Amino acid sequence: ILGNRLECPLIPVLWAQLLCGWVLSSELTFELPDNAKQCFYEDIIIGTKCTLEFQVVTGGHYDVDCRLEDPDSTTLYKEMKKQYDSFTFTAAKNGTYKFCFSNEFSTFTHKTVYFDFQVGDDPPLFPNENRVTALTQMESACVSIHEALKSVIDYQTHFRLREAQGRSRAEDLNTRVAFWSIGEAIILLVVSISQVVLLRSFFSDKKTTTTRVGS
Repeated sequence: ILGNRLECPLIPVLWAQLLCGWVLSSELTFELPDNAKQCFYEDIIIGTKCTLEFQVVTGGHYDVDCRLEDPDSTTLYKEMKKQYDSFTFTAAKNGTYKFCFSNEFSTFTHKTVYFDFQVGDDPPLFPNENRVTALTQMESACVSIHEALKSVIDYQTHFRLREAQGRSRAEDLNTRVAFWSIGEAIILLVVSISQVVLLRSFFSDKKTTTTRVGS
């Protein structure tokens, strides 16, 4: 799990909404096996602005299929074999929206996928933040610090994703180098033994046959 903005333990979006109430933003990292498909659901009110952002952290060519549908099963967003992407939309209908990640095109490799699904705007820090009168100096400072902390959290999340992806690539490269080194060692051993056997055959004593000619 790379991040969480819910006020309860991080779980799939469907159960998070049922147990924790209205979800403003949820982040989840999950394993997507080969030939598998994983879907998540969110109840959204008409006119709400939403953003779906995802990234493949590990596995294969770091790509996955993504599809987003409205309550009438109309496709709002569809991309094939994407490593990462972001999509923003405004809900045109009330109901349950579904977004799915598919790894059905992969036969051997499983993926680790991260997504951040934001619904609506963050609630104001102060209940009367949108009042007509100006905020006090203390309130303005709190709002600025709050916005700065949210930016820090976003940067930390993306840096964690990059670190995880870089570590996965490094481990994969290390595995390939190790197998290549083992293969080279075996080939070198076979060639060395073959050369020794060949050289010994050149210098080994050969039996000679002597024929005497009688007078």
